[in-house]
Amino acid sequence: MSLLFSPLGLRNVRLKNRLVLSPMCQYSATEKGEVTDWHLLHYPTRALGGVGLVLVEATAVEPLGRISPHDLGIWSEAHLPGLRELARRIREAGAAPGIQLAHAGRKAGTARPWEGGKPLGWRVVGPSPIPFNAGYPVPEPLDEAGMERILEAFVEGAKRALEAGFQVIELHMAHGYLLSSFLSPLSNQRTDAYGGSLENRMRFPLQVAQAVREVVPPELPLLVRVSATDWGEGGWGLEDTLAFAEKLKALGVDLLDCSSGGVVPGVKVPVAPGFQVPFADAVRKRVGMRTGAVGLLTTPEQMETLLQAGSADLILLGRVLLRDPYFPLRAAKALGVAPEMPPQYQRAF
Repeated sequence: MSLLFSPLGLRNVRLKNRLVLSPMCQYSATEKGEVTDWHLLHYPTRALGGVGLVLVEATAVEPLGRISPHDLGIWSEAHLPGLRELARRIREAGAAPGIQLAHAGRKAGTARPWEGGKPLGWRVVGPSPIPFNAGYPVPEPLDEAGMERILEAFVEGAKRALEAGFQVIELHMAHGYLLSSFLSPLSNQRTDAYGGSLENRMRFPLQVAQAVREVVPPELPLLVRVSATDWGEGGWGLEDTLAFAEKLKALGVDLLDCSSGGVVPGVKVPVAPGFQVPFADAVRKRVGMRTGAVGLLTTPEQMETLLQAGSADLILLGRVLLRDPYFPLRAAKALGVAPEMPPQYQRAF
């Protein structure tokens, strides 16, 4: 039996299969962070294409927490109508609607990739006054009042996501954005209770996870995306991720989405098919926590094999689904499986 096309329960949310649209910024929101027609086409199309879960892109919990001025936002009640319609369309097309909540920290305020991607001079914040790279602004170190404000922004963002109808919430703690930058000793050189030791560096991200878990109903899941390694000397590594996973699991986080890198520039990443799968495998087997695998996973046979090996519970796809929104339907055919689809769409395929 195919595991790739078997259902998975996350608390009371049933995913019809193990394929997930990975959260990828579309840089297509209004400058107020509102949903546009692009989102209302892009996300439901991937849902119709057969994934079990759609994770909407990094959605900023405050205006200065956006990667670009055209990122989605969830800091205002004005965002709710568009987000509500987006969640409805994803669900109607046959997938569970999920959303990633984020704050870009010291990597905030850059132009869109096709506009050069360079910093725009925004005021940025972080754990320490260490810019991400040459030409980036020096972040303002957050004091405890600033951390509390951002924690509350995550909580309010989670409440709005639930009000909009999203069934799955993921916290972005990867790729060098704010919560990730607290974890890594390469970006966090504080000397207070939020820096230094591993326990201290984990403190703020864990406080955010706990606060959000408390407002997410017990029947709905909470996911966390983490960079399992910085790929940099003296940085965050797999053993740190395992310790962090233990803490997140104890707080009621249901699945760790295991990515890597993005914390510091210029590192050598051994990119190859499935190069990040060992991180998901280690967390799943050593911590006993459900995991999502990412990274150059491109064939249904490859995905099926890693699920059968017990390396992960979900497969998150990015560029594959940008290139082919209907990849899951083709994958099901390749594996000889009849995919589950909403009745009103079955005749079309």
